[in-house]
Amino acid sequence: MNNNIRNFCIIAHIDHGKSTLADRLLQLTGAISEREMQEQILDDMDLERERGITIKSHAIRMDYKRPNGEKYIFNLIDTPGHVDFAYEVSRALKACEGALLVVDAAQGIEAQTISNLYQAIDQNLEIIPVLNKIDLPGADPEGIGQQIVDLIGCDYEEILHVSGKTGEGVDKLLEAIVERVPGPKREEDNPLRALIFDSIFNTYRGSVAYVRVMEGVLRKGDLFKFMANKKEYNAEEIGYLKMKKEPTDELHAGEVGYVIGSVKSLQDVRVGDTITKVDNPADKPIPGYQEAKPMVFSGLFPTDADDFEDLRGALEKLQLNDASLTYEPETSKALGFGFRAGFLGLLHMEIVQERLDREFDIDIITTVPNVEYEVEVDRDGKDNKRIEVDNPSQMPDQGDIAAIYEPYIKASIISPADYIGPIMKLCQERRGIYVNQHFMQNNRVEITYELPMAEVVFDFYDRLKSGTRGYASLDYEFIEYRKGDLVRLDILLNGDQVDALSSITHRDKAYYLGRKVCAKLKELIPQQQFEVAVQAAIGNRVIARDTVRAMRKDVTAKCYGGDISRKRKLLEKQKEGKKRMKQVGTVEIPQEAFLAVLSMDEEDR
Repeated sequence: MNNNIRNFCIIAHIDHGKSTLADRLLQLTGAISEREMQEQILDDMDLERERGITIKSHAIRMDYKRPNGEKYIFNLIDTPGHVDFAYEVSRALKACEGALLVVDAAQGIEAQTISNLYQAIDQNLEIIPVLNKIDLPGADPEGIGQQIVDLIGCDYEEILHVSGKTGEGVDKLLEAIVERVPGPKREEDNPLRALIFDSIFNTYRGSVAYVRVMEGVLRKGDLFKFMANKKEYNAEEIGYLKMKKEPTDELHAGEVGYVIGSVKSLQDVRVGDTITKVDNPADKPIPGYQEAKPMVFSGLFPTDADDFEDLRGALEKLQLNDASLTYEPETSKALGFGFRAGFLGLLHMEIVQERLDREFDIDIITTVPNVEYEVEVDRDGKDNKRIEVDNPSQMPDQGDIAAIYEPYIKASIISPADYIGPIMKLCQERRGIYVNQHFMQNNRVEITYELPMAEVVFDFYDRLKSGTRGYASLDYEFIEYRKGDLVRLDILLNGDQVDALSSITHRDKAYYLGRKVCAKLKELIPQQQFEVAVQAAIGNRVIARDTVRAMRKDVTAKCYGGDISRKRKLLEKQKEGKKRMKQVGTVEIPQEAFLAVLSMDEEDR
């Protein structure tokens, strides 16, 4: 029975037709009827459909009957294609024995394809190369096929030519899955070890863990525990992941399914954790588990202060479906009460913001995204202590800092060779360290740079796409923390610091950034009855200044003729009043000024 199971996933770059191909597989195996069919059936969020990307990975079980009558069970574990969700991809790959490497026959191999492919090879998965979209007028099966041959060293004849849209070649793909993907090992006598590769939250049932049973058998009613946090639960319901959940009494080694145990919090069900039985536990968990660590941080503040509790509730609900989102309350003098949120990357941050707007109808202001720094604090000759700083307002005073370390990433960019110049110029501007470049088939090149993460989170991807007319693709991985010459840039209005506009930046860029922000605020802050000084400062040193001129009121208008001393007296009185107002007056920054400064792109900066 177990050798009739095939567990596989699809790995591909964004927009290479992964979800469409999954639709065809579901149709041909009869997992869904024609009536239920819709595009991107496994992408259940509107956002996923609109953007054509998979945000949350999905799993589904299909029954396949070969032409000779043999029956097989296919477990397709769909994976997200974006770099932000690389950890989810690695856990999904761990639950499989094979992977379909899907490459667009018109676009060719992209950076994310290579990244996920290397992960699959590391897990010793059987790779089935698939050329998709062969029905497109711009398809080049020979040229792109040669790229695949160079990349994985297979024979050209092993590459399957399919079209997820028309269904051409998908029947051969189903046969290839049976023949090439090995069946899972049957180790039912060992203690239970089941890998959690995904989880969702159900309002009525609690957290639902999606598992692949590696060893042993999980039965309904068993008392099980999570090996990472040692929490114990009762398996109230277990079953298979078809279009609707299908309960069963046992999940055997090699099978994929779900477990419901009234787990109140999604935080308990962690992706990558191992489930084992309480009465006969396994010695050690399945290797590779790690906590999802946020890489990008940003402040989320409601535009209307009354929406603060609504925002808290919205974030709680989002976290039920997305355990990698972290947040904690924070207060800003300028923006009031809000939350400091941590995201896996920029796409993750964009998706969370969009969902807050759509699903909960909350208008929010987002502060400039920044990364987590490690700051070595000088303790007067004693042991220096390293603290983690993800918010400019947490940065210690300049005099107390011994060193600041910033995260570096290794970025791999694949592009047509015509755009090497613009790519290298962009990376050099962002303090990149050149590693190497590798020429591929079809006039394409892979360029590798080491870059500070802070330089990538802002608009690096947009600039890369516009500089290469959309042809370049980017993939990156975190390397290490490195010492950098970084400073906290503060913006002051009449000597008062505006905490929401503070940022951590490289010393070489601080002056230009300070000048631009001051100039922008000068345009946007309405004139007051008194002069307003807009300053940019590093510590106690002001590096840039602009002045919002006072609104002029003609106090001498009522004087017609007479002695000049009368006019002078009125002007002196006005001057004293303005001086007094400047000491006690406060400057309100309009909302649009915040939004304009926080959304300034790098060109403005």
